[in-house]
Amino acid sequence: MHERSSGDELAKWLRTELKRYSVGEKLPSSRALVDRFRVSPVTVSRALAQLAAEGLVVTRPGAGAFKAAPRATAPVGDTSWQEVALSAETAGEPVPRAVDASGVLVTLAASPPGVIEFNGGYLHQALQPTAAMAAALARAGRRPGAWNRPPVDGLPELRDWFARGVGGGVTAAEVLVTNGGQSALATALRALAPPGAPVLVESPTYPGMLAIARAAGLRPVPVPVDRDGVRPELLEQAFKATGARLFVCQPLFQNPTGAVLAPERRPEVLRIARAAGAFVVEDDFVRRLVHADAGPLPRPLASEDPDGVVVHVCSLTKATSPSLRIGCLAARGPVLERLRAIQVVDQLFVPGPLQEATLELVGSPAWPRHLRTVAAELKSRRDLLAAGIAERLPRLSVDHIPSGGYHLWARLPDGTDEQRLVASALRAGVAVPPGRPYFAAEPPAPYLRLSFVAVAGAAEITEGVRRLATAWDEP
Repeated sequence: MHERSSGDELAKWLRTELKRYSVGEKLPSSRALVDRFRVSPVTVSRALAQLAAEGLVVTRPGAGAFKAAPRATAPVGDTSWQEVALSAETAGEPVPRAVDASGVLVTLAASPPGVIEFNGGYLHQALQPTAAMAAALARAGRRPGAWNRPPVDGLPELRDWFARGVGGGVTAAEVLVTNGGQSALATALRALAPPGAPVLVESPTYPGMLAIARAAGLRPVPVPVDRDGVRPELLEQAFKATGARLFVCQPLFQNPTGAVLAPERRPEVLRIARAAGAFVVEDDFVRRLVHADAGPLPRPLASEDPDGVVVHVCSLTKATSPSLRIGCLAARGPVLERLRAIQVVDQLFVPGPLQEATLELVGSPAWPRHLRTVAAELKSRRDLLAAGIAERLPRLSVDHIPSGGYHLWARLPDGTDEQRLVASALRAGVAVPPGRPYFAAEPPAPYLRLSFVAVAGAAEITEGVRRLATAWDEP
């Protein structure tokens, strides 16, 4: 049993048990709880900390845990004034100030126990390089100066490692270490477009990017994607129609379609953006989640761009753990100074121990072994999910089977109520995200995005498909 689920179960038992206790009465000792429930001391500490946060117990170092006195009921205030303050627009403000993060939260929310997660965006714990990360963090913590303030641009050795990954002559001086990819995208969009400006986005695209754009006061304008990536003729039309100076794309294993930008389209995208005097933000988010059958990958767009059109974003989070939030921004020319200034204002710097641990991890023999293991496992999971859909859910149309990334993009029959199907699926015990949040405007059809990376293994994929088929047949 996982440490977290064990802690939740112990906390649940203690909540019930506390009803029999008087205020100030001592709970069983940590050792007694360890022996009785056959859990680790860490699990006991988690459970007690959870109850303390809820105000049910108080802990006294060296003495134990005691039932807390009921908290005084706080007076209920009137916060209705905030609706006016939060919705009020300043003179000339062209976009709403509300931010919809639902498309992001669906991949972060913990599903109820027993629910199979086809909605996750991070490696399941069984796929994470847990031992290698723990060893790397332990080694990093002992490095001289590891806990001092790091350079604001990031450790030189880590910047150099990222620069070599981008290629094309990009140097360490043109790289900023960031707190993961989401933070890097937020910095880039704020740096490259003023509030109210249009920003061209792929359609469909990652909901988190749409949320970033809207939070920055930008107006996302969709440009359709097919199995070969963004369509250059429509991109050119969108630049001319809107006057946009920014295009955000994922050329490799695009989220959610899995498309790879075709070789003949790559120079066209750069030419079109350069002619428009625009930047291209390249979100290279899953380069390290390639499948075992992928073959050679195209280089990042930034490696083909000597003129500073491309601002490159990448992250190690998807290939490691949701808590290893390390990524990079790479850019050429004056824009780098603006990116640096915004990042410093927002974050000051990325924690030194985390950067040191990342260096230890990617420099260890365990790193290439981990990537090979994940590549083989993702291919196996992808094939199993695709076969299950073909057998049990033939009405789902999966037009493209990608050789990288962690999900399949499935079109539903026209007229399907995707929200109703999502709700039915959850009742059947499988969590799936609807396709609607992936579109900046009205979607052309109903879709589901089915992730195979957050499940425990093959058995859960097979069972998840069975449950989804059950939900489909629900009246």
